[in-house]
Amino acid sequence: MGEKRTYTKKELGGYLVGMFGQNMIYNIVSTGLYFYFQNVICLPAMALGWIMTIARIWDAVNDPMMGTIVDKTRTKWGKCRPYLIFFPVIIGIVTILAFLNGNYAEATTQTQKVLIVAWAAISYIAWGMCFTVCDIPLWGITSLMTEDENDRSKILGLARMAAGVAGVSVLIVQVAQALSAAFDGDMQKAFIVTAIIFTVVATVFFEFAGVCTRERVESSEKHYGFKENFQIMFRNKPFRQILISGILRSPIQLLMICAMTLVTYYYADGNIMNILMYDEAGNFAGINVRILIGLGCIAIGLFVGQFVAMGVTPALTRKFEKKTLYNFYSIAGAVPFALIYVFYKVSGGDLTTTFWSIVIGVCMFLASFSFGGINVLQSVMIADCVDYEEYTNGVRTDGVFFSGQSFITKLSAGIATIISSAVYSIVGYSGANVDTLNKALADGASFITYDGGTGAGKYAAAMFFLISIPPAIGMLLSAIPTLKYALTDKEHERILGELVEMRKEKNTEISADADAKAE
Repeated sequence: MGEKRTYTKKELGGYLVGMFGQNMIYNIVSTGLYFYFQNVICLPAMALGWIMTIARIWDAVNDPMMGTIVDKTRTKWGKCRPYLIFFPVIIGIVTILAFLNGNYAEATTQTQKVLIVAWAAISYIAWGMCFTVCDIPLWGITSLMTEDENDRSKILGLARMAAGVAGVSVLIVQVAQALSAAFDGDMQKAFIVTAIIFTVVATVFFEFAGVCTRERVESSEKHYGFKENFQIMFRNKPFRQILISGILRSPIQLLMICAMTLVTYYYADGNIMNILMYDEAGNFAGINVRILIGLGCIAIGLFVGQFVAMGVTPALTRKFEKKTLYNFYSIAGAVPFALIYVFYKVSGGDLTTTFWSIVIGVCMFLASFSFGGINVLQSVMIADCVDYEEYTNGVRTDGVFFSGQSFITKLSAGIATIISSAVYSIVGYSGANVDTLNKALADGASFITYDGGTGAGKYAAAMFFLISIPPAIGMLLSAIPTLKYALTDKEHERILGELVEMRKEKNTEISADADAKAE
């Protein structure tokens, strides 16, 4: 078998730094902007739901369209790198603009309210379009950087780890709350300043992905149009199975969408700075241990679980079939998700004691471990589908297939947002009620027992339900399409070996023709 071309350590490092930056921006929006829309400028829950719905419907067209454009791109940098070089700055600018909005709770006229909702909708949809321009090439370039299957699994596993570490940017919520003191308690100004700082840093990191990488696997000369690529996506059986599985798993995104609001309100009564205690004279009196333990257990469980899974899953794929691991994570992962709500009910609604905080932290660890493992396997299996398509039909559709991954992520977030918006509307956690809640908590009310006219603790119950029952159901459903996955590891290894030989023979013929012409 011919020598397989692969990336250097410098290219790997540059790619991972870029992946870290890109996912910082993703988390700034998916967690920070969502929290900002819902709890700072207090958009109505259903308005927020419709914004996400419209954005996801457009993405259903935009993602495959961008994948087609990427696959047709031919430049001296390759087909993926141009987008990674020139678009991060544009994404950074649009990200910041999304935060520069009015406050719905303070709007005095219907026109002002409409304009605030319209700006939120337009800026969010524009962000999604710009993000897609880079997201598809960022993942697609992994199959162009190396011909070696182990190196590909390695870079995708490390990429997921880099993405997991970038989850630190969800702390935009806590940093903004801490910074609000410098703006006399004006949370909106604090969020805007924090978003600008976080986004500028993330954009600089993102640029490394384009500047430092190289494409080593040649793109196929044959390519298809937009309509044909849609047909290819659904004709490729293993890819179709992954796509359907990912869509069925959509409620899993509720964990990331709702977790920050839940921990901030349930454990810290709406402001992370409540972890600091002061006496009646205003002197610092120590740390609130209850809040510290609660936040610590949830944070460790939520982020460390994913990080560990991203580290061990690539190694596990060398011992177990990818399909087997994928289905195990899906089915077994449903259990800890379901237990979160069970324990909430068993505890009587108060999980803030040390014992229950640890129990929920363990559930979060196991749930996020399964989520992180699935993310790694999904990327690796999609890359395998690209090889399968090249071998079967002679066309390498990296952009189109990885647009499917982007589509899964964003559609999942949209579906999850619709679910959360519907539940929040039912319990009244929306618009002016959120503003009233914030003021009540600032005056000393407890979120755990807050009434607000909807029943004691109903907001907390709704949040625990959202991060537990729908994700558990989604995990179980997602295993159905892949129980009989169409591409075994053994078959893929054979396909990849033949592709390497075919490319080697082609390069030899090209070199021979060039020598003949030179003579």
